[in-house]
Amino acid sequence: MIAGNAVELPTIAQSLDGLRRHLNGVLLGKKDAIELVIACLLSHGHLLLDDLPGTGKTTLAKAIAACVGGKLARVQCTPDLLPSDVTGFNLFNQKTREFEFHSGPVFSEILLADELNRTTPRTQSALLEAMAERQVTIDAVQYTLSKTFFVIATQNPIDSHGAYPLPEAQLDRFTIKLEIGYPDRTSQLGILAAATREELPNDASESVLSLDELARIQNMVRTITVHSRVREYLVDLVEATRNDSAIQLGVSPRGMLLWQRIAQAWALLQGRDFVTPSDVAHVARPVLSVRLLTTTDDVDGVMDRLLDSVPAPEYQ
Repeated sequence: MIAGNAVELPTIAQSLDGLRRHLNGVLLGKKDAIELVIACLLSHGHLLLDDLPGTGKTTLAKAIAACVGGKLARVQCTPDLLPSDVTGFNLFNQKTREFEFHSGPVFSEILLADELNRTTPRTQSALLEAMAERQVTIDAVQYTLSKTFFVIATQNPIDSHGAYPLPEAQLDRFTIKLEIGYPDRTSQLGILAAATREELPNDASESVLSLDELARIQNMVRTITVHSRVREYLVDLVEATRNDSAIQLGVSPRGMLLWQRIAQAWALLQGRDFVTPSDVAHVARPVLSVRLLTTTDDVDGVMDRLLDSVPAPEYQ
């Protein structure tokens, strides 16, 4: 346990409670999903949403940007979208006789890439460097992105018209994949009631967590203690994905690192400065669902078998 972390936990918990309240206020009835979204944000990762239209994905992205006082940029991915439409481009200025750089939507704190798998693989690849290294290279010049750069991407079902499958390299840059789904009846009634009020919940004008505070918490997540037995448990799970006959492509080393990072973030959300085996197991499904390439359609069954086959160590 790191003493500095223990001292900061109450203050951080107060900030995170405000973030929880706001996000749960704009996406009603999705408490569990909101917790994983916050964990993904704190882990300095990226989020893939595999869901139906109209379930609140854009509302969620806007709410996160408002909560942290960050700039939100949205890219509607279409087959004719170019890589420069995402990263930016150099334009020759006739007056100055020089090239001027015009930044693209990646130069934001929160980037919503809507229907990512409707654009071509060439344009999808424009996000690879941005997501992995938080920088882009344009005409041999490197440009640094925001230190809190967070991608929320949505994808259509692969059998949808005009959908391109996301390549493994793209998927592996996302930390987790979630399905928000439809709200329950009570939440739907709340949505209708909110729509009749003069001010909707997602019209927040003040942030509940500054970008500097967010960056500080993201750095603190890296220091959350992971005991050697917990690391061994995580490695056992990763190796199980590579040795299972129903899995063509298991978890990569990058995926393993992202798995540990979001387990650290999840531990922090529980008010602890150390990771337990249950933290690793709790985030396993959203981590695995974005990167396992299986020979069967029963991905949930494969994940259940993996988690059941690897015993969790006793750890206190």
